[in-house]
Amino acid sequence: ATGIGKRTDDELKNLIVKGERANGSKLAPIMPSGFYGILTKDDLTGLVAYLRSLQPVKNEVPAPEYKRTIAHESFPGAETAFTPRDLRDKMKRGFYYVTVAHCMECHTPMEKGELQVSTSLGKGGREFKGPWGVVKSANITQSKTAGIGGWSDADIKRAITQGMRPDGKKLTGPMSFGSYANLRKPDLDAMVAYLRTLPAKD
Repeated sequence: ATGIGKRTDDELKNLIVKGERANGSKLAPIMPSGFYGILTKDDLTGLVAYLRSLQPVKNEVPAPEYKRTIAHESFPGAETAFTPRDLRDKMKRGFYYVTVAHCMECHTPMEKGELQVSTSLGKGGREFKGPWGVVKSANITQSKTAGIGGWSDADIKRAITQGMRPDGKKLTGPMSFGSYANLRKPDLDAMVAYLRTLPAKD
């Protein structure tokens, strides 16, 4: 009655990867569908299967109100679905997981509502307000002074999966390391390998 129980699998897939409802209207970009076009066919099917397994909960949610037309914009490189063959390449695999985790959505500055991907990818600086106060996302480029260029691979993995800096201090803010705690070692290794390719931005 109030959920997705009446939607077809194809409609759900469109919502996830295109941010588009069955009637053609677009979801607000807070749903990061622009990062999900890269999902492999099997992963997308698995996501829908998981959503189907959730216990139904009746909860009427007010309809959204949009003040302007919202275009769907894909993250560069995530426009089309990857294949299992793509994931056999370590660098592509790393890009895949960094993208579906939409790391760059938080760790790239935004100006006038647009991510500065072409000039400041991974530079950090986006502000996030919450119970932790106001924090800015970290620079995750290979800068040795402002970013993670001086961190070891183990340091980066610990930050991703445990929310801990090299000095042992906990990271603050909305970094959802708990969601990444059970990443498989090959996938985590690939993510780190990809992050090592981000040019230094100070």
